[in-house]
Amino acid sequence: MAHLCFSSKIFLDGGVPEETAEAKKLLGFLDGQTTNPTLIAKNLSSRISSSSHLTQKSALDEYKKIVRQMSKIIPKGSVSIQVFADQKTKAREMIKQARERRIWIPNSSIKIPCVAEGLKAGEILCKEMPLNFTLVFSQSQAAAVYEATKGTKYPVFVSPFVGRLDDRGEKGMDVIANIVKMYKSSDKHIEILTASVRNLDHLYCALQLKSDIITIPFKVFKEWASLGFKKPDKDYLYHKPELKDIPYRPDIQLGQPWQSYDLHHDLTDKGVTSFWTDWQGLFK
Repeated sequence: MAHLCFSSKIFLDGGVPEETAEAKKLLGFLDGQTTNPTLIAKNLSSRISSSSHLTQKSALDEYKKIVRQMSKIIPKGSVSIQVFADQKTKAREMIKQARERRIWIPNSSIKIPCVAEGLKAGEILCKEMPLNFTLVFSQSQAAAVYEATKGTKYPVFVSPFVGRLDDRGEKGMDVIANIVKMYKSSDKHIEILTASVRNLDHLYCALQLKSDIITIPFKVFKEWASLGFKKPDKDYLYHKPELKDIPYRPDIQLGQPWQSYDLHHDLTDKGVTSFWTDWQGLFK
């Protein structure tokens, strides 16, 4: 297969190295891989026999093995590894975890939740390693991430979760469009990573919007592969009248201290709790 070219980098979202290998074989390349505690927990639950007793250390060792396998499959790609945090986790703990995970593989990108303590950590860590700010749901959060990482020496991703907004009747792809517009005159130190992709329409719209990166779950990836990795037509229209528009906020502009932006979003809170619960659930 000739090497396909897209306006966006293509990542796989998942916790199974065998899927990474198959996706790379199907497409001919992969630009990266994203993981999170829920996906890794599902993988570990299937890999570890019910008679085995998982501890925090053994589960973390398994996570390390999984991302090392992924890294070998895509040695030139980015592999996102997440710090584990709940609402009480302080920046110093996230920094400690990030530094530990950073050395697992040479092509790691450390995922930090888009909460105040996460941005405090990110201000420091962006000078030490690539970062991926996760569980982003608003233009305001994206502005805060931009300002907190202006001193970066490494790649920084901001990951809006479009599918979770769709789930409650809001047009998640509007957030991508809004951030693209807000970042248009920026210094380009952040890449927009469209996450929580649920279907081909999300994928096609992200390509049309020229999202820097799209991370795709294996099920959607396989569906895309069955269509020969078709690109959206020039006249493609993302038409979802059943979803409520999320309007662009011209009052939210870059150039302010990151602490001045509204970081709160209930879906961020729910996402942090969900990731934490899924990971901790391995040890019960």
